[in-house]
Amino acid sequence: MIAALAILLGPQGKVWAAGQWASPSPESALSIPKAQLMQPEELNHLLITRGAQKPLLLDVGFRMLFDESHIPGSEFVGPAARSDGLSALRDRVQPLKRSTFIVIYCGCCPWSHCPNMGPAYHLLQSMGFTHVKALYLPENFEVDWIDKGYLTERGQ
Repeated sequence: MIAALAILLGPQGKVWAAGQWASPSPESALSIPKAQLMQPEELNHLLITRGAQKPLLLDVGFRMLFDESHIPGSEFVGPAARSDGLSALRDRVQPLKRSTFIVIYCGCCPWSHCPNMGPAYHLLQSMGFTHVKALYLPENFEVDWIDKGYLTERGQ
């Protein structure tokens, strides 16, 4: 899993495009710094550990997928690739302290193609949030979370 990320992200977070290393666009999940990625096993462990600081979990993906299954305690915000999803995210976090521990996730498709994670992460950064993690789901939510037996809630 880490090796796959290293192949996708080259030196200093660059991606291979058009025969050269380039910076990924802010819309790409690949633009999120590796240090801000949270592995699924790390989040699951945090959620089941008593006394651990629990993050605000925000699903920045699609309603249909959230309704099928999601991480318990997470809140649906909406697809951050759309302006209404970004507005909902902004409205949800606006009153929070900028030091709030936030984990965003989507899992709609492979990480390198996700349209929602990059915009959500960069919006939170631009608002001054300092403790934001992006749940790294290389394939999708089903493969990298549900199939591993991690905590899941179905329906609303």
